[in-house]
Amino acid sequence: MDKIKVALVDEHPIMCDGIQSLLSDANDIQVVHSCRTTTELIQLLYHEPVHVVITIFYTPDPENVEQIRHLCNKHSKAKVLVLSMYRIENFIFKMIKAGAKGHLTSDTNRNEMVEAIYTLRNGYDFYAKTITNLILRNYLNDDKEIEARQEREKSLSAREIEVLKLFARSYTNKEIADRLFISVRTVESHKNNIMRKINLKTTVDMVKFAIKNNIVELDY
Repeated sequence: MDKIKVALVDEHPIMCDGIQSLLSDANDIQVVHSCRTTTELIQLLYHEPVHVVITIFYTPDPENVEQIRHLCNKHSKAKVLVLSMYRIENFIFKMIKAGAKGHLTSDTNRNEMVEAIYTLRNGYDFYAKTITNLILRNYLNDDKEIEARQEREKSLSAREIEVLKLFARSYTNKEIADRLFISVRTVESHKNNIMRKINLKTTVDMVKFAIKNNIVELDY
């Protein structure tokens, strides 16, 4: 069986040495690159690609997200496993959206890291339990918010639904007024009522809500 090739990225060489030592007794895992920057690694991967890249981040710096995105764009076959020293939801989700396929935290151990490497190599995502809980909580919160808005949608009148559909189709206040034979002021009144009932803040939110809840379909 071919070995799983791994690359390590950290500005502190001693950290790469430590991880390499942890993985040394895994006979089917081989660390082939140890770099201080993703820029350096990207060049090396053109000559010797790897299956998994482990990169370590100490602070929630937006530049880290861009590094992940750049690396994934240049070498999409290399699965990125992030080891972070923080648990800030916003940055974790940004890392995932940027292309990271796995995320471990500072309390990870050797067995979990090896499992993550195997999992990514087999084509699946892997997140530490703490990260999984964050993702699940975020998903449930989003789901609950959608359900709550759908309940509030039931309080909309037939006329308000008409106005919402037209806003979602990018009609202006004047166009809606002309189409429904009402005044612009009445359109504004309907709009305010819709936003209040569904708990939305902007017209863009109204459009998103209408599309997500199949109140209107996009024309392609």
